[in-house]
Amino acid sequence: MKKVLVCGATGFIGRNIVEALARRDDLEVHGVRFSRPGFDCPGVVWHQADLRDPQEVARLVQGMDVIVQAAATTSGAADIVARPYIHVTDNAVMNSHILRAAYDARVGQLVFFSCTVMLASAEQPQTEADWDASKEMHPRYFGIGWTKVYVEKMCEFFSRFGVTRHTVIRHSNVYGPHDKFDLARSHVVGATVTKVMSATDGRIVVWGDGSERRDLLYVGDLVDLVERCIDRQEAAYELLNAGSGEMIAVRDLVAAVIAASGRDLRIVYDPAAPTIPFFIRLCSGRARDRFGWSPATGLDEGLRRTLAWWRDAYGGASAS
Repeated sequence: MKKVLVCGATGFIGRNIVEALARRDDLEVHGVRFSRPGFDCPGVVWHQADLRDPQEVARLVQGMDVIVQAAATTSGAADIVARPYIHVTDNAVMNSHILRAAYDARVGQLVFFSCTVMLASAEQPQTEADWDASKEMHPRYFGIGWTKVYVEKMCEFFSRFGVTRHTVIRHSNVYGPHDKFDLARSHVVGATVTKVMSATDGRIVVWGDGSERRDLLYVGDLVDLVERCIDRQEAAYELLNAGSGEMIAVRDLVAAVIAASGRDLRIVYDPAAPTIPFFIRLCSGRARDRFGWSPATGLDEGLRRTLAWWRDAYGGASAS
């Protein structure tokens, strides 16, 4: 069996990947955790490690066939505005160690999750070729944007040695089960779900004016792309967009979550709260052409599944 090491296995994307891969009988799944305990998932071998330590990373990757690198320091808009540096140093350090260790240990494949923060806002769907250094990224994404570009280029660099195949997935805003739902660290869907399901005064407060637009991708569709790449990729390096190809305004997303919840809530806007005026959608044609992938879960169905999971995990909210 292939031995797959999932870094960041207790996080949002990592946990969904571990649960999916553990259901397969052709893979031996190893999960890496840092401060949080491992979860009950039959067949998964757990490892505790600090991925900023090169010796621990070198120990972990020995004998692995595939590394799925889902470990990262992440949070929401408030930190991106007030403390953007927290997304830079640790992420650059841990990914540098993992890439070098994968090469040294002759690991067959490494999957890295990038995102869209290096791209400029645009109305048209953006392809993998639409970023270049001459295009100005949003000022609030400057640190993490260049960090993601650095790791993407390091993946391409190491792929040229012919030892490890590298897969970079530049995904849009991902949501679904196991997302961050605490308001201090959550992204737009997780924060909206928590606000809607926890509201006690008949209203929900939206940061900004609700005009920001996002491309939203259900996490199960992202996991599907990861599995296809593990099973089918032959090229030394692949950079793949993964998005829905559509943009939805935050105000419309909030209305959709309220409708899916069945609650009767009034929307109030707080223009002074931290926001990032940014809009984007991705063209995922390369993933379709290379691996036959396209997102299978529409927003309404994705929100229904997410809300059902939230109720099971946190308890249902009574209708207001």
